Amino acid sequence: MMHALHGFLLLHLLTCLGLHALGSEIINGQNVPENLMLYMASVQVNGAHQCGGFLINEHFVVTAAHCESSNLSVVLGTHNLQKVDNNAMRYDVKACKFPSYVNVKKGDDIMLLKLSRKARLGKKVQPFRLPNTEIKIKDNSKCRVAGWGFTRTGAKAVKVLKVVDVPIVNLEVCKNKWSHRMTSLPANVICAGGYGTKKGFCQGDSGGPLVCSGKAVGVVSFNLGGNCDYPNVPNVYTNISKYLPWIKKILKQNDC
Repeated sequence: MMHALHGFLLLHLLTCLGLHALGSEIINGQNVPENLMLYMASVQVNGAHQCGGFLINEHFVVTAAHCESSNLSVVLGTHNLQKVDNNAMRYDVKACKFPSYVNVKKGDDIMLLKLSRKARLGKKVQPFRLPNTEIKIKDNSKCRVAGWGFTRTGAKAVKVLKVVDVPIVNLEVCKNKWSHRMTSLPANVICAGGYGTKKGFCQGDSGGPLVCSGKAVGVVSFNLGGNCDYPNVPNVYTNISKYLPWIKKILKQNDC
């Protein structure tokens, strides 16, 4: 999965820091019923699952900026990646990274993908809500994260979408736990799961949404060096509410 990162130097940097971009699969979760989470998207490279994402209107999917790669496409409308109708479910995309994104260590790990045609909304595909304004989520709030990622360290990506409940971790506690790993957290992040619980995300879940109170509040960014044997340190998400002006601008102009 690391080929989504750009270049050997960045790979080396992340390895030294103990970071592993490209999220993670869902750890200790359960299968998502087919009539729920209809906004989930599989972001793929050369037709193979790479990252998660989620639909926010008929034209755009949100994912992580570190998921950018050549030959990207998006699959909508299925929880089972073995059941994909390429003509109906697969969309070519245009990548719109946040302008200042460099790497996950520096943050701003968010990207919009403009679909090559309008999403076919219906019983299997529906967009999801973003926050209207900047929000503060209470510590220990129960949220959810979903994806097709690994179910344990060193495993393989799953074919059926999984979801797990994760608690919000106090940001100062999160910074402290990561500082013990000689890593400073970037700005504009949310921490949830991976610490104080055996639940969290893993490789292949990057770009998927952190859902709290019925809204997508975070984007899966990174965990500890690909180690999904939780608990260790908190999982890190991009805080969507900090990027609302940029998102709204792109949605309004319908391009980037």
